[in-house]
Order: sequence, then C-alpha cells, then structure tokens
Amino acid sequence: MTNRLAALAEALDDFAQGAMPIDDLARNWRDGAYAHQPPLPQRYLDVMERLLNQLESAALFTEESFSFSQADMAGALADWLARARAL
Repeated sequence: MTNRLAALAEALDDFAQGAMPIDDLARNWRDGAYAHQPPLPQRYLDVMERLLNQLESAALFTEESFSFSQADMAGALADWLARARAL
C-alpha cells in the first residue's frame, strides 16, 4: 500500500497559507491521487479533477468576478480528502 493522501493534506495546508501556487497544488494532488495504492475509485478521481479544474479556472479571474472563492474550493478539496481517507 502506498498512501499518498498525507501529502495531499500538506499541499492543501501550504496552499491555504499562501505558500503554494494553484498550479503546484493541482500537480501535487494529481500525482498523489493517481499514485495512491490501492487505487482510488474512478468516481473519486473524477470529482477531484472537477474540483481542481474549477480551482485552476478561478485563478484566471479576480475573486469578485468568479462565482466561488479559492477558500471555498480549498474547503471542497478538504472534504474530498476526508472522504477518500475513509475508503
């Protein structure tokens, strides 16, 4: 078993503290989630991709011009991580 989910929590914490840009967060999450053993169910990977894509898209706009905040998206990723750890 290769537990890569702990690294996702660390990356999310770094992002929340402003120490990691969105593109690094997304890359770390994708690398960790796809390398996790046993493999995560495809539906979890699909949801993660949707969340990361929304976060990456949000980075292209100012906070006021987009329908959700980066903090909201980070919260959604934290929720996803809690559910993935419970598998």
